[in-house]
Amino acid sequence: MTSSARWATQADAWAAWADGGHEDDVLPLFYRLLPDGARRALDVGCGEGRVTRELRRRGHEALGVDVSARLVELARARDAEGDYRVAAAEQLPFAAASFDLVVAFNVLMNVDEPPRAIEEAARVLGSGGRLCASIVHPIASSGEWQDDAFFVYEYLVERAHEQRVGDLVFANVHVPLQKWFGWLEDAAFRVDSLREPRRVDNRRWSRLPMFLFLRAVKR
Repeated sequence: MTSSARWATQADAWAAWADGGHEDDVLPLFYRLLPDGARRALDVGCGEGRVTRELRRRGHEALGVDVSARLVELARARDAEGDYRVAAAEQLPFAAASFDLVVAFNVLMNVDEPPRAIEEAARVLGSGGRLCASIVHPIASSGEWQDDAFFVYEYLVERAHEQRVGDLVFANVHVPLQKWFGWLEDAAFRVDSLREPRRVDNRRWSRLPMFLFLRAVKR
């Protein structure tokens, strides 16, 4: 099963997870990466639309896309005035330089072709546009917790990484940090901000980063 197909089959479970506020501790930290001023913004992998709604609340002209038709339906139900469309991150149905800002919160490690998704983000951004992205940190996807210790297994080996949490299976890909930055470089992005947020209310993940936040400029 492809990553996109897996997420499509658990759309309702994901929407319930998101509505439950499970990442509300890190989202405000992620929003600090957003550039100042209202922008024409694209939320890639918008899910049930929580980030798109926040972008609109902050004054951006925001549009959300997701590969799952069910998630787009749920996003529209939560935000009748919003603009939500079905589209894969690797094949965005927009002309070149259509946006000033692309946001991808915990999406790029879930798509079938991450480098292609990064290339598409670059294509739809104008020169000087920003990509604000969060991915599962390569440290987090490289191993597992055993009691109070974290064991890393073959960090440099790319591989599928899955974790079940309740009704959800988080199906990601583990890619070393060098590979992520190589994809960004190949797509003519320059990273100008990097964050490894602590989850202060989580004993384990206050010691190691679960997520990597970055902001990159289209050259």
